[in-house]
Amino acid sequence: MDYKILSEEILRLAGGADNVASFTNCMTRLRLDLVDPEAAQADAVKKLDGVLGVVAGEQLQIVVGPGHAARLRDAFAAVSGLTPGAEVDASGQVKVRDVAAETRGKVKSHQTTSVHALFRRIGNIFIPIIPGFIACGLVTAIVNIWKMVSPEVAGNPWFGVLVALGGILGGALNLITGHNTAKEFGGSPILGLIAGAVPYMPALAGIAASADGATPAQPLAIPVFGTLSPALGGIIGVIATAWIFTVIEKIVRKRVPAALDLFLVPFVTLVIGSVICIFVIMPISALVMKGINWLLIDFALQQGGIFGGFLLASFFLPLVMLGIHQGLTPIHAQLIAEVGYTQLLPVLAMAGAGQVGMALAVWAKTKNEQLKKIIKSALPIGFLGIGEPLIYGVSLPLFYPFITACLGAGFGGAFVALGMQLSGGFGASGMGVSGILLTGLISNGQWLWYVGGLLVSYIMGFILTYSFGFKEKMVERLA
Repeated sequence: MDYKILSEEILRLAGGADNVASFTNCMTRLRLDLVDPEAAQADAVKKLDGVLGVVAGEQLQIVVGPGHAARLRDAFAAVSGLTPGAEVDASGQVKVRDVAAETRGKVKSHQTTSVHALFRRIGNIFIPIIPGFIACGLVTAIVNIWKMVSPEVAGNPWFGVLVALGGILGGALNLITGHNTAKEFGGSPILGLIAGAVPYMPALAGIAASADGATPAQPLAIPVFGTLSPALGGIIGVIATAWIFTVIEKIVRKRVPAALDLFLVPFVTLVIGSVICIFVIMPISALVMKGINWLLIDFALQQGGIFGGFLLASFFLPLVMLGIHQGLTPIHAQLIAEVGYTQLLPVLAMAGAGQVGMALAVWAKTKNEQLKKIIKSALPIGFLGIGEPLIYGVSLPLFYPFITACLGAGFGGAFVALGMQLSGGFGASGMGVSGILLTGLISNGQWLWYVGGLLVSYIMGFILTYSFGFKEKMVERLA
């Protein structure tokens, strides 16, 4: 791929540098925040060599696949003369575009844009952490496989080192999330990092770290809600706390003389923000997390069983297609913190396996060499759980294969949900990996249920697509 030429074409079709407010990348996409979305030629961008798919809108998302996205971002920066990251004004604050003003008068469009904006914010917080999730996840997978092959390895010091390496990100995730949240909303990253530590303070449980060893007699309690505990509300609480720190910081900065800014702004932000966190955010976010856990775990998986697993796996691909699947990351993180694993991830991972089965069926039936070439380039990473190239390069443009891939994934999700019921429960002990690589992160030794789910998704995605989802005339839609 010639990243310089591709960047020049993308810049031209996006409306020029003046139409790009800011840009960044995730693992598989170059993301351009556009001043005027109507000025961009999304359909033309989609036809560029090397582009696997495009999501049009206020943020133009150009899917090029893992490895290519970061290189394309650097080339785009050189060609456009722009700097990757959030757009900053003269005062050093991140500009936040008024989405409502841009979409006023279009109620339906406004609602869609608001949802996208919310999840895009969450995505921007967690996307920079993904390489860490992958690195620690793979180390944890090695640890689990090593322990499975050699149970007595627990006493090996190198085993202990690997266990610690795999858990580093989990131990610091609240701090990193607070830092990234403040950065995303235009606050001071260091105050965001501190905000991430506030809900996790040992003192909330009556544990003091004072030099004389004095310990409060009882944990902190607040009226109505009752006793607090560290990590109450989890990562959602951290995001809310870091956001409120940012709001307070901006308000205080407008009212404090410049000479006192360095002293008063961080101090007032910390004190007021911490009070709001303890008395408001932690209790509310705890209730929110309980509601989400009940809906997705207790109701969908435990009570819904096979049917719930089918629905969760079937509807995950549309979330990936819309780019809002990152909104589930705080939920996965909190489940891992609370019970040691996330039950959702093995079920949702079936979505990528359904895509693989679909792609194999299209490969077997089509006579179009261009389509075969697209599948050939996207299929290997599809087995590793990265399904976006297959979505935007194959299934979504053809449309019906997208539906059969979703349904194929649903059968795999049902199989995994059945395994959770029969085995007493399991999940993924880490994040950042999917597909075959997730096998090493399956908890409680129940990895065979997960592998079985992958095989069911491959097979059903293939059968449904081969039988009902693909006809050669559909290839015309790729032209």
